Amino acid sequence: MKHLTAKPLSYEFTRLREPRVRIQSGETLIVETEDALSGQIRKAGDRRDRTTMPFSNPQTGPIYVEGAEPGDSLAVTIHEIKPILNQCATYTGNPKQLCEWLGTDCPQNAHVMPIRDGLIYFSDEITIPYTPMLGCLGTAPDIGSPTALPAGPYGGNMDIIEVCPGNTISLPVFVTGGFLYLGDAHAAMGHGELSATGLEMPAETRLTVNLIKGKKLLSPRIESPTEIMTVVSGCPMERSAAEAFARLILWMEEDYGWNRWQSYDLLTHVARMSIGYYGIGTIAAKVEKRYLVPVPKLVGTTPA
Repeated sequence: MKHLTAKPLSYEFTRLREPRVRIQSGETLIVETEDALSGQIRKAGDRRDRTTMPFSNPQTGPIYVEGAEPGDSLAVTIHEIKPILNQCATYTGNPKQLCEWLGTDCPQNAHVMPIRDGLIYFSDEITIPYTPMLGCLGTAPDIGSPTALPAGPYGGNMDIIEVCPGNTISLPVFVTGGFLYLGDAHAAMGHGELSATGLEMPAETRLTVNLIKGKKLLSPRIESPTEIMTVVSGCPMERSAAEAFARLILWMEEDYGWNRWQSYDLLTHVARMSIGYYGIGTIAAKVEKRYLVPVPKLVGTTPA
């Protein structure tokens, strides 16, 4: 099994770097990633110093997938995310959009928490379940080199908690080889990532990458054992939500045989949303697989 170390780090999803590793479809590998704080907060009293490290969300990659061509997709199954240091860190900084109500005198306190026995020790009295996920996962676009701050059709800094062990994330391929990157592992994160910082940790991720030939995607998809979901990023958030639901409806039509208007009706009543970092408007629209039965013959309807 190939093992990819974190360094040298990349702060972009770019096709312009030399591949760090080349793999075949179906290959499993272990990838080390640095935390989104670039390792600057390891103990109480440390500060996030953007004058010496002005970047965010360092990535490991690119991973070149043999045979991947534009118009294909990569299905990335995450098996395990392990903390390298058995601790995670966060800090309070600029409250950004919350300043209108909270003010601007937020202290920049670093908070380092141990991880043990499946728990994150926020304090002596409060523990948080260890529920790891990757904030960043994406392929390289064919135009430009987006940083690891935004997200888009290529994936990127989605900060969706369902990018986690047990799930498969499908991403579009825009360039030969795909050029897959990952990073920004969190020990846990709430919906919306309110302070723009999760419980950041350097991590070791075990994943399998499968190449799906001829499966052209317009945005990322996630499949869990119980749900399917589509991910869209951008502001205003309500437009991202509308597009994510539309793409979910089209997925149900394409792969599950549902009429789009039946899907539209069903999702109105049973769909759910997951929210990434609210500041960039990332939404995952999702539906439980138990509803994706063969197209039903609707009862109790009146023809239009």
